[in-house]
Amino acid sequence: MTKTIGVLGCGWLGTPLAKSFLEEGHQVKGSTTSPTKLAALAALGINPYVIGLEEDMVVGDIAGFLKGVTVLIINIPPQLRKAPHSNFVKRIATLNSVLQESEVQEVVFISSTSVYGNVEGAITEETTPEPTTNAGKQLLAAEQLLMDTVKYKTTLIRFGGLIGPGRHPITFLSGKKGLKNGEELINLIHLNDCIFMIITIVKEGLWNTCYNGVHPYHPSKQAYYTTEAQKKGLVPPQYDKKTPKVYKKRIISRFFLTKKEYSLTSINV
Repeated sequence: MTKTIGVLGCGWLGTPLAKSFLEEGHQVKGSTTSPTKLAALAALGINPYVIGLEEDMVVGDIAGFLKGVTVLIINIPPQLRKAPHSNFVKRIATLNSVLQESEVQEVVFISSTSVYGNVEGAITEETTPEPTTNAGKQLLAAEQLLMDTVKYKTTLIRFGGLIGPGRHPITFLSGKKGLKNGEELINLIHLNDCIFMIITIVKEGLWNTCYNGVHPYHPSKQAYYTTEAQKKGLVPPQYDKKTPKVYKKRIISRFFLTKKEYSLTSINV
């Protein structure tokens, strides 16, 4: 059944996601904060809008963007490293107030495994989050705000570190020295698998729940990034053997465990 789907945030993940929804036969509206990206989105068949979320208002034609949209993908990163004093929860609350008057019936909120903080061991969707960073705390509060909303159904996806075309942590870790977290475990996910999860949630109507999005391969950071650097001809990062407490968390995605027929994209790229 054809739906009109809104992708709020057409960046590295949102743009190929919107394209995949188009290939599934849906109509897609997409947002960007940059007017210069409108033509590129339109060329893909996406109906583009310039939308910005602020703490007290939504900038742009949000009414036009939401008109006819029944499924909304909220793919807006907190970006608290750039603006540590900004209030991401207020931005989501402002968006939520607008959604109360919309036709949106279902929401996918893209969150992060940072909400688990320093919880150790095997982490599932049933694990109680204990965020330690500003971003993790605000993401968890935003999750709760959306899940508590009765106007629409919400499903959360807590993605691990994102890798894929043009994006791999080794590109900025290469050559670095004195890194302290070499014995921690990686919790990554490929772009293809992110898109698969979101598309399947919408297709199968998997609402009012939460999924971790992490590939089930968890070597240590030192082992993984050394190997990846060597494969790419880069200088491997150097890890300090005298490290503080190591938090060995292995995040498990029950979504992938129940999709036996799906072939995961390797994170050894």
